[in-house]
Amino acid sequence: MTDSVDVIMDLWRHEVPELADDLWPVAIVGRIQRLSRILDRALKDLYAEHGLEVWEFDVLTTLRRSGPPYELTPGALLEAAMITSSTVTNRIDRMEAKNLVERLRDPDDRRSVRVRLTPHGMELVDRVFRLHLANEARLLPDYTPADYRRFTGELRRLLEHFDDHLDRDRATSAASAEAATPN
Repeated sequence: MTDSVDVIMDLWRHEVPELADDLWPVAIVGRIQRLSRILDRALKDLYAEHGLEVWEFDVLTTLRRSGPPYELTPGALLEAAMITSSTVTNRIDRMEAKNLVERLRDPDDRRSVRVRLTPHGMELVDRVFRLHLANEARLLPDYTPADYRRFTGELRRLLEHFDDHLDRDRATSAASAEAATPN
């Protein structure tokens, strides 16, 4: 059985035979990229059916899984979504206009706000999250539970590898920036 990545690798082997043994990363990264595009499109389509953008669903689910009272500071949302502060402000504004979230003054610190799910946002996220789970299950192949456990373990290992690299890259960047700063 072959897929589009196999075809691409065969074309490279034909065009640049001396790289044939070096193409193995394409077999993994190429498939992850292709899967990412397919999954992104399928998820985006589901959310659009319910008037949501991917990022809106991310914010709604982040707030929902935070537990009662289903609110977080913009900073906590920023950290969970890994976006810039200006982006989170803009996104909260847009979601507030759709009555999905509301801003509340933080009772412990009047200078800051908390973002809370509205009743409409709660109803929407609860309904769409169930559809989201069914959609993800539909997208996945019919593997055995043991296959899924093994596959999950390998994906976790791969993600930990990338997380470790990201952490090292951040530390290296911070050290470089500190070294470049004049005393």
